[in-house]
Amino acid sequence: MTTNPSTLFSEIESIIKQLNPETISDERKAVLQPLVDFIQSKVKNNLEIRINFICTHNSRRSHLSQVWAQTMAYYFNVKQVFCYSGGTEATALFPMVTETLQHSGFDIKIISEGNNPIYSIKYANNEHSIIGFSKKLDDDFNPKSEFVAIMTCDSANEACPFVPGAERRIPITFEDPKAFDNTPQQAEKYHEKSLQIATELLYVFSQINS
Repeated sequence: MTTNPSTLFSEIESIIKQLNPETISDERKAVLQPLVDFIQSKVKNNLEIRINFICTHNSRRSHLSQVWAQTMAYYFNVKQVFCYSGGTEATALFPMVTETLQHSGFDIKIISEGNNPIYSIKYANNEHSIIGFSKKLDDDFNPKSEFVAIMTCDSANEACPFVPGAERRIPITFEDPKAFDNTPQQAEKYHEKSLQIATELLYVFSQINS
């Protein structure tokens, strides 16, 4: 798969080049394979690829997944990829998530204040910003059909055995960095989780043949 780093922010590109998919176990690769297959089938048929990452509160793991998936799709030049996120309930995008992404080179601006702020998250000079805010999985901001639902946490996976409109529903769960909130390890653990998600999504998109 050819890469497309031309207008990707240099700090993000540098981090991507340091990620090592060889650290992913065979068991975990098996968990990721259904998403590889879904994307590949869409590419083969020249169809749009819609991926909705779903977690309970749409505050941490689902946003990290959405942002890194959109970035990896661009990096590997996989066209017509549209990434979303949602929750079984809406809360707010947790500030440590945006701080973590900023430290990885993303350009983040608050475009609306309030209890559930809306963020512009930009990864490349010439690409649309990702719009980040907490929302329910069936929010009007998200697709209503022809998408794959990726369940990023166990509780959402259990609470949503059926996701309306989804072509496929694939559990790819991550441990919650929330466990380290208000501890000295908070920033470190959020960074670790972000890099784990980035590495796994790098692996997914590196498997796609155009």
